[in-house]
Amino acid sequence: MNSSSLVRILLCCALLFPLAGTAYGEDGAASLDELLKLIKDARVAESREQLAREAEFKQAKTERAKLLQQAQATRVAEEKRSEQLEKTFADNERSIVALQEQLQNRLGSLKEMFGHLTAAAGDTRATLNHSLVSAQYPGRTAFLNDLVERMSGNTRLPSLTEIERLWYEINREMIEGGRVVSFPATVIKADGEQAQQQVVRIGVFNLLSDGAYLTYRPETGAVAELSRQPGRAFAHAAIELQGAGEGFVRTAIDPTGPSGGSLLAALVDSPSWLERWHQGGWIGYLISAVGLVALLLALWRLFVLSGVARRVNAQMASDSAREDNPLGRVLKIGEDNRAMDAESLELKLHEQVLKERPAIEAGLNLLKIIAMVAPLMGLLGTVTGMIVTFQSITLFGTGDPKTMAGGISAALVTTVLGLCVAIPTVLLHTFVNGRAQRVLHILEEQSAGIVAEQAEVR
Repeated sequence: MNSSSLVRILLCCALLFPLAGTAYGEDGAASLDELLKLIKDARVAESREQLAREAEFKQAKTERAKLLQQAQATRVAEEKRSEQLEKTFADNERSIVALQEQLQNRLGSLKEMFGHLTAAAGDTRATLNHSLVSAQYPGRTAFLNDLVERMSGNTRLPSLTEIERLWYEINREMIEGGRVVSFPATVIKADGEQAQQQVVRIGVFNLLSDGAYLTYRPETGAVAELSRQPGRAFAHAAIELQGAGEGFVRTAIDPTGPSGGSLLAALVDSPSWLERWHQGGWIGYLISAVGLVALLLALWRLFVLSGVARRVNAQMASDSAREDNPLGRVLKIGEDNRAMDAESLELKLHEQVLKERPAIEAGLNLLKIIAMVAPLMGLLGTVTGMIVTFQSITLFGTGDPKTMAGGISAALVTTVLGLCVAIPTVLLHTFVNGRAQRVLHILEEQSAGIVAEQAEVR
């Protein structure tokens, strides 16, 4: 290759790959010598960078090798330590077994006694945790928790002091169960407010304060009023007991449980008569409205028939016929038709009695219909409620019997309402109908008397 060819190649490289303004400086090469110099400098710079990268890589490789050696050494040390710990653990297990055998041998006949002591401590702890006496003496079961845990795990035998304290707590619970005492305590009111007041404890049966029955919550140690209290008689007895200094006072207790009793707790879930009435729903409201209509109708008819009977009795004592009563109008027909024959007069009188009958028997048929319809409406409400209950069972299952019992109870409320409306309505209908029949009987009797008198005259 001659010099002219080399020049052409360098010129092409200079044109195709301009080095000015990039890695070789801001100004381009002015001549071929400068271009060669720039190429040489760039080549030297790249060689230096490659050497630096290679040195950095070798250093990193050396450090990683050291880390690997350290990790391997650590693993070997930990494996040796693990073997030592396993050996120590096995030795400890054998020591524990030997010590337990030694403990059992030394206990001898005391083993059974400590078993009974453990059971007694556990039962006492459960009793004291839920006892109303704990409301007056809180924190008395703290030592029992540690005692039962240690004795159940056979970690340490109880001391004589702990056994004596257990004996003391058992006797104190028995003695306090026969006392009626008063002590100050923080009471949670039904509205959520807290108040410091005197609380009367009747043994392990009831807590009273200011005429209200209280309940003890073992999980928090709080004393709270029941959301629903017993009747006024029980509240008055509670106030009388709290105010008494000595002697005997008649009051009520709930002996079904040590923490307030299940009977008092059941008051919260027991609905009142008004709540039961609302459980009947719209069918119950309709039955009640029908019953109210029947009652008003029966009272109105009794009032009307009483007035009619009073005027009829006055007419029977009078010698002249008055048209302000059914009997007077019947007698008026007899007086106006004295010249008529007996058969015709009888028809006239019978016609007047038939005219008086609708006014006297008004409302009786409606009472009879209500007495028959009310139980059917109650049955309709029961069937509807049972359908809703079984739909709930289909959706949520039978896991909660209280839900099922509540739904069935609400369904039967309508039947009770229907019977409560039907039975009095039947009695009222019988009573009102008797009043009406007595008036009609007088009218028919007087009509027959007039006809008989007319026949004798003829």
